[in-house]
Amino acid sequence: MTEKLLQYLWNYKVFKNFDFKDIEGNSVEIIDFGRWNKDAGPDFLAAKIKINGLILAGNIELHLRSSDWIFHNHSRDPNYQNIILHVVFQHDLEIPELNNRNVSALELKNYIDENIIWKYESLVSGNQFIACEKIFDRNKIPVHFHEGNILKKLNEKSQELEESLMRCKNNFEAVLFHSLAYSFGLKVNAHIFRQIAESLDYSIVNKIRQHPLQFEALLFGISGWLDTPLDGQMKIWKREFEFMKIKFHIPDLKFHPKFLRLRPPNFPTIRLSQLADLYHRHQNLFSKIIQAQHIDELYHVFQVVKASEYWDFHFNFGAISKVQPKVMSKDFIDLIILNTVLPLKYAYHRYHREETADEIIEFYRNIPPEKNSVITKWKNIGVKITDALESQSLIYHYKNSCEEKNCLTCSIGFKLLKES
Repeated sequence: MTEKLLQYLWNYKVFKNFDFKDIEGNSVEIIDFGRWNKDAGPDFLAAKIKINGLILAGNIELHLRSSDWIFHNHSRDPNYQNIILHVVFQHDLEIPELNNRNVSALELKNYIDENIIWKYESLVSGNQFIACEKIFDRNKIPVHFHEGNILKKLNEKSQELEESLMRCKNNFEAVLFHSLAYSFGLKVNAHIFRQIAESLDYSIVNKIRQHPLQFEALLFGISGWLDTPLDGQMKIWKREFEFMKIKFHIPDLKFHPKFLRLRPPNFPTIRLSQLADLYHRHQNLFSKIIQAQHIDELYHVFQVVKASEYWDFHFNFGAISKVQPKVMSKDFIDLIILNTVLPLKYAYHRYHREETADEIIEFYRNIPPEKNSVITKWKNIGVKITDALESQSLIYHYKNSCEEKNCLTCSIGFKLLKES
């Protein structure tokens, strides 16, 4: 038993019966269990009880043992002066201060199903993929569980985008560029690509996007790759970069993307070239993304993007490879749409279009589920995953609840714990 579990059981009223009696044998009727307080102060606020025919309103404090009142130094804290009931799992000590104030003690040990305690302790002590793996039942996934998770994720992402928007002086196009750069960098180079994008005033991007050679040269130069040219094309890029450095007063900063543990199609050389091509092909990229009403419109934006001709027979500078146009794969496009495009569309529209949430969720339903280790493990325990709404939801839930073993805040865990 933990204090957190005790609070959880009190909040959700998970008891064998409600015929409560305090340690003196007086009947205690809980009219209102109170509001769970996650901040400093008593655990439950604005509660109401009836004891010995007298109705009391105030706060309730929960402890594993009565003696915790002393150990937690509540006697000296003015926040605990309006306590009407001291609820404990086990009564081990009389508290004279509370007795003098006629505050009753309610021991819950005999009102709680021991199976719940055993089940919770089994969950938090296990080393499975998810804590409830051995008792997991996909039928216990609540209605609208996935929609709820996606909206939580989108709202969190919106806060991040709004902070970026403030830094960019309300320029949504600059925020899009920074976010796309982050996604194009994947896990290995995401932060480095964002640094490259943020090192440029977006007005420069707008001025050179019509010239993909210059855009590539700018990105490659900031990445520190053009100092020692290995072939004629690199000399051209270097010449263009040095010209733009002077013209646009670009600071002499270098960011060095990584190649380690990346498959060749994901090399930063390829991804930066594709990013440059994306902005060259779509001069009104932000408008196309924001105005898209169906997933096919978004696919059309990205399907035509490819790295420049040099990369048809290169993966890295100076090293010739088999001829292969470096187009964006369907999986990579889906990743860009899920991680950048849909969150931005939601953040842009959510304050002035009531239907935004439903529209964005429909986009998720029309994208196939991701293929990664987390999704594979969900499938292994019997979860059917048919689209990106479900896969994104389960990834989010795993990272925010399952990995931290926050079973008491999990709607699935709630149902599993209540079962005998």
